[in-house]
Amino acid sequence: LTVLNAGRRYLKAEDLSGKVFVTSGLGGMSGAQAKAAVIAGCVGIIAEVDEAALLKRHKQGWLMEISNNLDHCIARLREARKNKIALSLGYHGNVVDLWERLVYELDKTGELLVDLGSDQTSCHNPFNGGYYPVQLGFEEAKHLLSTDPGKFRTLVQESLRRHVAAINKLADKGMFFWDYGNAFLLEAQRAGADVEKKGANKTEFRYPSYVQHIMG
Repeated sequence: LTVLNAGRRYLKAEDLSGKVFVTSGLGGMSGAQAKAAVIAGCVGIIAEVDEAALLKRHKQGWLMEISNNLDHCIARLREARKNKIALSLGYHGNVVDLWERLVYELDKTGELLVDLGSDQTSCHNPFNGGYYPVQLGFEEAKHLLSTDPGKFRTLVQESLRRHVAAINKLADKGMFFWDYGNAFLLEAQRAGADVEKKGANKTEFRYPSYVQHIMG
């Protein structure tokens, strides 16, 4: 319902076939995103750093395909988008790399490859394994978290700034991003990312919340 309503409200579309939804997280509640994309009829690309979570969703049948190769992910996205095929593709990697690759494709070709975007990393707990920084691999980041949590925190905040910068560039060209109630925008703001709503108070963000704006 969230994905369908986001399409209705922000894309003015009842039919999401050929539309692309990019997000992250395939763990607990976030695991439903892959299935939601296919039910809604769109192309869903969901990033996940933890291979165990990725394989679990694939085994359950919630995730149709898995890839750790961004070139392959972009090729499949283009193919499914062109042919209006419902697809849930799990990218085994950091969502920041995926967002930055979409910016690269926009800069290179002028083509906006994503219509809807969100995030379901566990940003309510960003410095204790809820969010993994793009600068390190999953195992390397886990090791740093246990040996130098201060450094881990610094990298997380740097990663959040990059994360938001990529989203902002795509949103400026017409992608619609929303907050999934996971404290992503709050932690990004604390990290110094550009998420404030211009002309509003500091508790308002430039992107809407699914609670008030989409499901409300």
